[in-house]
Amino acid sequence: MHLEIDQFARLKSPIHQWEPRCKLVGLLAIAFAFATVKTLWLIPWMLGVTLLLYVVSRLPIDFWTNRIRYPGGMLLAIVLLLPMISGETILWQWGGLSLRQEGVMAMLLIVGRFLSIVTISLIWLGTAPFVVTVRSMRAIGLPMILTDLLLLSYRYVFELGASLTQMQQAMRLRGFTLRHPRRDWPRIAALIGTLLIRSYEQAESVYQAMRLRGYGQPVRSSLPAIDRASRLKLAVALAIAIGFVVADVLW
Repeated sequence: MHLEIDQFARLKSPIHQWEPRCKLVGLLAIAFAFATVKTLWLIPWMLGVTLLLYVVSRLPIDFWTNRIRYPGGMLLAIVLLLPMISGETILWQWGGLSLRQEGVMAMLLIVGRFLSIVTISLIWLGTAPFVVTVRSMRAIGLPMILTDLLLLSYRYVFELGASLTQMQQAMRLRGFTLRHPRRDWPRIAALIGTLLIRSYEQAESVYQAMRLRGYGQPVRSSLPAIDRASRLKLAVALAIAIGFVVADVLW
């Protein structure tokens, strides 16, 4: 499962050793502070703080590149148009194309905030087992039904992916190749329908198994007590978040 978000959760780093509840609050505060930034000169500082956190977390660079590729590509496809359609101050023009200053500034601001917030999210999710992360979300007040749905969705999305791969392989062994998309649409629709039916049946069986095992009863949190080092890290994270908000407001 090379796409698992917590495959490096067993590493040893100050971020990994940060108590999950404090880590959630601290990193979430930093991410929200980054989202409120509207001043371009703060972007290098945001990226610097994000890079420092990622280096401290000791997560491999491949962990970041493999997960930033698709959302980053979709974002670039949108924001690359901003310098050409947004603003009035023309920096460069060639024929019908023009590069506008306001659009360039907006693009840099959006890309900087996106990279910082997504990287912070990857640090949060990648430095603890996903079950522990969900427990920390429940411990700070997120409803149990939402955390359970999140955990089950993460667990069974890989099962659905394996089922899809198996069905595609079975179709290829029977001679199916996607040569004429219009004529092959019925087979593709049948594949999607079969996958949906299997996922529904599996969801029903999982729910029945959970009910038989007493699902719905109150469960005590098993997270350890918050240590002094985690409190100090939380204070530093909150100070960084407040510093960015104050700097943006004062500027």
